[in-house]
Amino acid sequence: MRSFRRLAAVACASVLTAVPVATVFVVPAAADTAAVTAAGATVPFTSYEAEVGSLGGGATSVSLTAAPTTQYSSASLEASGHAYAHLAATGQSVQWTNNTGHPISAITVRLSIPDSASGGGQTSTLNLYVDGGLRQTLNVNSKQTWLYEGNNYNGNSQSPSDGDPRVFFDETRTFVTGTPIAAGGTFMLRKDSGNSAAFYDIDVVDVENPPAPIAQPANSISITDCGAVADNTPTNGAADPASVDSRAAIQNCINQAQSQGKTVWIPAGTFYVKGTQGLQAQGITIAGAGAWYSTIYRDVPLPNSTPLPALWGLTSTTIQNLHVDSNATSRATVDGAGGSMDVTGTNWVADGIWTQHTLSGFWASGTGGTIRNNRLTTIWADGANVNNVSMGNSVGNNLTITNNFVRGTGDDALAINSVNYNDIDGTRVYYTPMANAVVTNNTSIAPWGGKGVGVYGGSGHRIENNYVSDTARYIGLGAGRFGVNGNDLLSASVTGNLVVRSGGNAYSQGQPAFHIGNGGDGQNVGVVDRVTASNNTIVDSLYDGIGFSTSTNTVLQNNTVTSPWRNGIVIAPPFYPAPSGSATITGNTVAGGGTPYLNSSGGFSATLSGNSWQGGTTEGPYGGTPAAIPGAVQAENYNTGGQGVAYNVGSINGTGNSYRTDGVDLESTADTGGGYNLGWTSTGQWFHYTVNVATAGTYSVAMRVATPAAVTNALHVASASGTNLSGNVSLPSTGGWQNWSTVTTQVNLPAGLQTLTVYQDNGGWNLNSLQFASGSTATANLAAGKPTSECSRSGRRSIWAPPSPRAGERPSPRTLAGRPHNSPNSRSGPDHRPSIAVTGPGTVSPRMAPRYRPASRTPGLSCAGTTYR
Repeated sequence: MRSFRRLAAVACASVLTAVPVATVFVVPAAADTAAVTAAGATVPFTSYEAEVGSLGGGATSVSLTAAPTTQYSSASLEASGHAYAHLAATGQSVQWTNNTGHPISAITVRLSIPDSASGGGQTSTLNLYVDGGLRQTLNVNSKQTWLYEGNNYNGNSQSPSDGDPRVFFDETRTFVTGTPIAAGGTFMLRKDSGNSAAFYDIDVVDVENPPAPIAQPANSISITDCGAVADNTPTNGAADPASVDSRAAIQNCINQAQSQGKTVWIPAGTFYVKGTQGLQAQGITIAGAGAWYSTIYRDVPLPNSTPLPALWGLTSTTIQNLHVDSNATSRATVDGAGGSMDVTGTNWVADGIWTQHTLSGFWASGTGGTIRNNRLTTIWADGANVNNVSMGNSVGNNLTITNNFVRGTGDDALAINSVNYNDIDGTRVYYTPMANAVVTNNTSIAPWGGKGVGVYGGSGHRIENNYVSDTARYIGLGAGRFGVNGNDLLSASVTGNLVVRSGGNAYSQGQPAFHIGNGGDGQNVGVVDRVTASNNTIVDSLYDGIGFSTSTNTVLQNNTVTSPWRNGIVIAPPFYPAPSGSATITGNTVAGGGTPYLNSSGGFSATLSGNSWQGGTTEGPYGGTPAAIPGAVQAENYNTGGQGVAYNVGSINGTGNSYRTDGVDLESTADTGGGYNLGWTSTGQWFHYTVNVATAGTYSVAMRVATPAAVTNALHVASASGTNLSGNVSLPSTGGWQNWSTVTTQVNLPAGLQTLTVYQDNGGWNLNSLQFASGSTATANLAAGKPTSECSRSGRRSIWAPPSPRAGERPSPRTLAGRPHNSPNSRSGPDHRPSIAVTGPGTVSPRMAPRYRPASRTPGLSCAGTTYR
């Protein structure tokens, strides 16, 4: 989006490994096979990933093998599939077999070559072989890549001395000279002695057989008839200095077509628009001979000091079948970055456009417009952004983005962007909230600076059957609101999307692959309500699979999360607070990863049923009977239902867990009445208790606690909706883990069955029981409902012995007076839990997934060396 982001970036561990001849992996063109997945666009080409091609001459593959640990980037992180082939010596090559079933007459190569020593890039060549013989030399360059952010994160510096590079890959496209590559034939990219770049990192090649150029339609005016002059010298990262400026001629042709009711025809050839002005059209059709044939190239004198409008400013216009390119070297205006097409009006259409190197592909408002069948590659910012502000319009209704292929964008590949207001020249201008936008069957791959799909505000949107993969820094798919001046998101349906290898470590935040709630822009403001997310598949997320921040009435139903690097579904993941909210989470499946489900919020109410981690059980009172109020609630008698349902713990501890089959954090107690107490308290943990309240009213709550040291804001008691009933309860020092004392608070309760939650806001205390009494005085029966000893339930004592820690794990709790010492400030070794800022007192210390991937995990992202495909 055209806005400063507080979020951004990643760097990662890459490995350079020799790879033997591999089975060719092909991303099938949907037009060529009936077996294609329902998610994603139907495209006229086939993509071959380089890292699984046949590597020759000592070529190697480089793959992302661990989740990023810094905010900065790397070539493997920005590559599709998070992997590429590395050719660094003469004779090294990567080869594929044409398994498309048809001839190949055109090829697009996504690759990286080194920057020049002083920045600004270089040009070079790379050889293409067909069936073992040299066919042609490809022109390649690094003039529109290699930015450096060591001194300005997310900045646009082209000085290598700034360090921490990003934007590694560009794309070069060409027709195959001579006879097309036959079905079953081989094609190879090889670094020969005449190819001067130090290395060639090959990411992916797209191959196809484009149809012949489209003929000029009837009732049209050709821009050449108006004086436009074609220049067919290849651009290779910069404009041809001998080219002719055709801007005035093209604009004159547009004006004639508007007055005569005709179509503007752009024949085959490259036509230059020089300077800082764009082209304007209204109410007509502009057509080219096809995106492989007709090109409009914007050539801005650099450095530029003039504000740049989009190359095309279109109102209620249809534009189709052409290629747009630019000489911009970053997303900054000084570097020539202007949008490709700013669009507004009614029932406009953009169809069959291939755009490269512009600030944005489409920035579009109005009513009833459609962006379809386009290719948007190597875009400096957003690929396609539908909104309610483009070209001064204040409306964005019934806009559609469908069947587009987007790869390598510097901001969101696809976005719905509903703006509430902008401050313009001292005046606050308000806009109508967007409604009923549709983003369906698009493919979004390897955005290096934004989301795969971002939904920001409005209502009635549908995001369906999109394929998102390989985000480098950010969330893959997000539904929320953008900034303090954005509209609230009041309803959206997110269905049938496939999100692969996504999420990112921008600002070292560990962002989830799929996010619902405010805060996706880093500002944590506004309302996100009534998002229904169903039948989505999240695979190999770099961090958490699905993350919730503040949002209400969300329905998360029948989604599948497979092999997340961290956890499956998380409410309030790191840096995405959820102090309040509600969701119904039902029928979801999580396989692999750390913890399937975590609710780290004290105020977010989630209703769960039928999810894979619930094991077919539902939540209920321990022993089958709710605890009576007035009366005692024993800490060890929390509800049944398991992790994420009846309780939430970061790790399982305890010496007396045999008391119950799902026991966690329990030990025998020295308090009056014996039995067990709850220990190993830690910020973010909670336990549910189902109670039956005899009469509505105010109850005093006498809590039996033990604390070696005083704890400020230790806990609170909340209702099922997340309301804090007790206020934040601080605990005095009792002098030891088994020195017990009573701390009293009050709660107001309605009559009848209800679930109460004890939230652990800060750790360092034990809890034995809560005695509820009418009025302000409580008389505790501390033995009520408790077993008399640890032997009472099992018939034998459970003997606890501290295990030896594995490398990289937190040390075992040390003993104090014969019991595990769970004080967060008294560990035998360093505390490896990250401290994460949250709203309210204290810090969150969630359990993090290990830094290794167990050998039993499915192949994927792995520190153990399994290549992440």
